[in-house]
Amino acid sequence: MSFLRQQWVSARLQVARGWDMVRHRGPSQVQFWFIALGLGIASGLAAIAFRAAVEGLQTLVYRTEDVNTLHSFAETLPWFVVLLIPVLGGVAVGVILHLATPDGRVRAVADVIEGAALNDGRVEKKAGIASALCSWITLSTGGSTGREGPVVHIAAMVSSWVANTLRADGITGRDLLGCAVAAAVSASFNAPIAGALFALEVILRHFALHAFAPIVVASAAGTVINRLVYGDVTEFVLPGTTVVEFYLELPAFFILGLVCGAVAVIMMRAIFFADDLETALQNRLGLPHWLRPAVAGLILGAMAIYFPHIIGVGYETTSRALTGSLVLHEAFVFAVLKVCAVAVTMAGRMGGGVFSPSLMVGALTGLAFGHIATGLFPEVSSAFTLYALAGMGAVAAAVLGAPISTTLIVFELTGDWQTGLAVMISVSMSTALASRLVDRSFFLTQLERRHVHLAEGPQAYLLTMFRVQGVMRKPTDEGAADEEACLRMIQQGLFVQAGATLEVALPMFDRSGVAFLPVVTLEGRTQEPVLQGALFHVDALKAYNEALKASAEEEHS
Repeated sequence: MSFLRQQWVSARLQVARGWDMVRHRGPSQVQFWFIALGLGIASGLAAIAFRAAVEGLQTLVYRTEDVNTLHSFAETLPWFVVLLIPVLGGVAVGVILHLATPDGRVRAVADVIEGAALNDGRVEKKAGIASALCSWITLSTGGSTGREGPVVHIAAMVSSWVANTLRADGITGRDLLGCAVAAAVSASFNAPIAGALFALEVILRHFALHAFAPIVVASAAGTVINRLVYGDVTEFVLPGTTVVEFYLELPAFFILGLVCGAVAVIMMRAIFFADDLETALQNRLGLPHWLRPAVAGLILGAMAIYFPHIIGVGYETTSRALTGSLVLHEAFVFAVLKVCAVAVTMAGRMGGGVFSPSLMVGALTGLAFGHIATGLFPEVSSAFTLYALAGMGAVAAAVLGAPISTTLIVFELTGDWQTGLAVMISVSMSTALASRLVDRSFFLTQLERRHVHLAEGPQAYLLTMFRVQGVMRKPTDEGAADEEACLRMIQQGLFVQAGATLEVALPMFDRSGVAFLPVVTLEGRTQEPVLQGALFHVDALKAYNEALKASAEEEHS
């Protein structure tokens, strides 16, 4: 009886604690879910509006009745029209970036990731609006990129406004950002599961349970918005059945994954190489920054005269690859040219994202591989279009650094859930290879090139968030360093500037073995350093440890 009594008392305590949580914490949590729902609706509408704006401007400038067959229609246009449209688009983009951004760079997914990690879930507003305009013009006038990059950043601007209005802290700001991004991706691609996981896997870069429910609510809202406008249809329609015919065929998908990983790396490095090359040529020739997108538009227009499939998002060519409507040499040539076109567009600072192009390149790569594999081993091969589907997911996953959400978005874009094993094998191998050859993903590599170190995780980038002057002890503080000792260390060249971060200071402690470093300001090259205080090793480590603790608590809450 005593055992039963103890169980009864324990159950009553659990119920009491649960009721107390509902009374005191429940309303605030429910309120946040309603905020997530509203944010999801707003972000979904923004994504749909951007997509409609792109299609509307494409219809206007190319005079086509169906933007889904734009590539085929462009073949009937005069060559000078195909050449001129991207150039005019590039001029418009260059002028907007010159007037509205300090660096002439379009904001996209990498900036949203940076905002989540380093700016409490906030992104730039003025540069973001300019970037949305530039991406709209780019995608509508022949730029060879995708719409997911601008859509994600637009959603991030919406969430930043909400976070600032609510005066949200860092954790809440990041949760709001995840909700907005999930809704935007879901609304843009009719992919609710992938939208939610994309926000967690790519943007927030953790799977904390406290963020999962509101993000799912927002993602569902974005999907409803899409289906109210476009209906419950998938982006691509596959012909017939695509089932792996025999287990002996599975090794072919391992090889396909490695091939797609290599293709993804080539695509990413081609973009970075083209960016460095165009920067060097621009500096050497003394061209103004606003002309850079126009030059890229000229190159794209010249390519599109002969290969109009490079124009825009490229869903028509992707659909032809998935349905097997292209022969081997077409798939190979189109893939190479698409990589070149994406590199030119991105290096020209014209705007847009890399997800849709990576889907197209992946589908073409998989189709070419499938033609070869099924030709060599026809007796143990399924339809070669299955290889196009697996390749589409494999290249996209390696570029985004998002194997989970990309696998799911491939299923949701096609409605084919019977090929999971083949797609998962290819995706896992491609991401395993590509992540070793770049900094995890295209976006994190972009940030590394800007000296923003997020690829290695919080233990690396948290150090950049603390300025020395915010952690140091001033000469008037309790426990301050001896001033004479600080002056002697300064004469020996052992000091740190007040504006430096702990990323600079902590290695200096390791090399010198001292307990503190003088903190100085340098008024000029010829003037003596001015002592401001001292940074103690124990204070720097304490600040770092507290930041790591807060990051771990958020990730595991």
